[in-house]
Amino acid sequence: MTTWYEVRGDVAVLQLDNPPVNGLNNATRKALVEGLERALDDAKVKAIVITGTDKVFSGGADIREFNTPAAMAEPTLLQVIAAAESSFKPVIAAINGVCMGGGLELALGCHYRVATPKASMALPEVKLGILPGAGGTQRLPRAVGVEKALRMITTGDPIGADEALKAGLVGRIVPDTTFQGVLDFAREVVQRASHPKLRDAKAALPPNTDAMAFFKAAREQVAKASRGLTAPLKCVDAVEAAALRPFEEGIQIERALFVELVQSAESKALRHAFFAERTAAKIPDVPEDTPTRPIKSAAVIGFGTMGGGIAMSFANAGIPVRVLEMKPEALDKGLATCRRNWEATAKKGRLTMGEVEQRMALLKPTLKYEDLADADIVIEAVFEDMKVKHEVFRTLDRVMKPGAILATNTSTLDVDAIAAVTRRPQDVIGTHFFSPANVMRLLEVVRAKKTGKDVLATVMQLAKRLKKVAVVSGVCDGFIGNRMLEQYVRQSLFLVDEGASPQQIDAALSKFGMAMGPFTMYDMAGMDIGYAIRQRRYVEKPHITYSKIADRVVEAGRLGQKTGKGWYRYELPDRTPRPDPEIDAMIAAYRKEIGIAPRAISDDEIVGRCIYALVNEGAKILEEGIALRASDIDVVYLAGYGFPAAKGGPMHYAQSVGFDQVIASMRQYGANPHGDPKFWEPAPLLVEAAKAGRWPK
Repeated sequence: MTTWYEVRGDVAVLQLDNPPVNGLNNATRKALVEGLERALDDAKVKAIVITGTDKVFSGGADIREFNTPAAMAEPTLLQVIAAAESSFKPVIAAINGVCMGGGLELALGCHYRVATPKASMALPEVKLGILPGAGGTQRLPRAVGVEKALRMITTGDPIGADEALKAGLVGRIVPDTTFQGVLDFAREVVQRASHPKLRDAKAALPPNTDAMAFFKAAREQVAKASRGLTAPLKCVDAVEAAALRPFEEGIQIERALFVELVQSAESKALRHAFFAERTAAKIPDVPEDTPTRPIKSAAVIGFGTMGGGIAMSFANAGIPVRVLEMKPEALDKGLATCRRNWEATAKKGRLTMGEVEQRMALLKPTLKYEDLADADIVIEAVFEDMKVKHEVFRTLDRVMKPGAILATNTSTLDVDAIAAVTRRPQDVIGTHFFSPANVMRLLEVVRAKKTGKDVLATVMQLAKRLKKVAVVSGVCDGFIGNRMLEQYVRQSLFLVDEGASPQQIDAALSKFGMAMGPFTMYDMAGMDIGYAIRQRRYVEKPHITYSKIADRVVEAGRLGQKTGKGWYRYELPDRTPRPDPEIDAMIAAYRKEIGIAPRAISDDEIVGRCIYALVNEGAKILEEGIALRASDIDVVYLAGYGFPAAKGGPMHYAQSVGFDQVIASMRQYGANPHGDPKFWEPAPLLVEAAKAGRWPK
């Protein structure tokens, strides 16, 4: 049963019941129409209420029907909404919790809407590269005005019940402890002579506003915020139709724009990313019902930038956290940084000062390992050196209570080797946070050979509490993200050797859609980090070729933004990167030293070499079983490395470009004698994917 039908006195109640989010699949749509018809045929029924179960009204379209014929089978959502809207008996949407996408479009088609205090409403379709396709862009502006509707539709962000009441989206907030408030409202509206239809209302612009000027400014603002995505601007087109055209014309425009977007590469990429995030949480040999360990308290070792961000992540989730440092001044500095960060958030209106104090109270500084003993999980965030890590884990093995999870935040080091110095390797796991850890969504969860399944399941569950996107990685140097990034970095530096400038490379990859160019990224992260890794590589992997230009830059004392000079120069505190003639001279001298005459390099070659380097290394990672799926690699790059969402991640991008074209380009790059021509030999799994037309599942 997907929809329950019940008559309470003279009110028919249709309750959506399609777990987990009351998705509006074909069976649910049929049941809704049948329920409406049944209520209309019953003379005793005076009003009809549509509501959901538990804390969910409806999450909209059932994602299990995406890209299947069932999604468009009759009755369509448009037909369900038309049935509700045309009812001669009043139809009330009782929004009892989450109301998203098609769920909100259904509610907008009802004559009235009420909501419980904790209800949340949104039209998030833009995040999938589409727009609301069942009248949402036409009815919402008529309910709340053009300005608010535009903001909701172009961002996809939710609003709560109070805001919805103030905007006119709902007519009343009713208690969530009893259904009586909904029934009372329904019996009130029965007495009215007629019942409003949003299709007949006007989509109001702000007072004294010129429509052309308003929408011109809106497009400029949305274009700036959307970083090249198409769907947000199409949303503006649809809302403009709501404001300037009759409802039926607007619906036709909305539908045409929806069809255009749903067929676009951008939407396919964003939908791929949507499903990929959900799939990443599934681990084949770790069932969903695997017992987990309770996490009621945490500890973090190291209170610098990374450790402080991790501690903030726990406090944001309401989990008390002990933070350990060796010196009192380091603790004071860490606490001050956390307070400053939270207070900055409060100034933006996203926290109250009371909430700032609550979170600060969850941070418990200490100078003694023994004070960490009772924590359920401890995360080490100290210097990236194996000797230091071993010392820390030997101490943790001695002091931590039995059953505590021992996690390392290493970004490249061997988690098996770290676990081996303890007597409880089953409790050891890698939790690679990304800086700033309180902001970045990605968490690479590194599964060592002896990591217990319950430990892995616990950390994956914990990631959700911390509002992180967790991706499981096996153990290798750099795991998924940084191992691939190394090849991206190598190509960017080889390109400098051959004739491209840092500015040209940054511009080409920014135009491709990367959040920032590689050289801007190196300066922001700190050049000394990459330098230390390369020095280790020269010893451990002497067969791998590197350009030495980055070493020369670091050895000249240019470490990036922190020193005011790196690949660019900075006029601190202004962090705007500015070209520096000193770098140009260093590059020219290095080219002369290695005997390379600079050549003109196209932006296409820059993008191809850097992005396909990610793809080829990703294929090797997948073949080795370091990543479980190609889509997991995409999630890593979308959530942690600024890969453009509109391209769906490096592995999806390769498939959309065409594997044969990718391989042909790689073989062309391999004909270049500079750098590492052997790298461009296509990974065997990439060749297999070309034959199959897709990555293995």
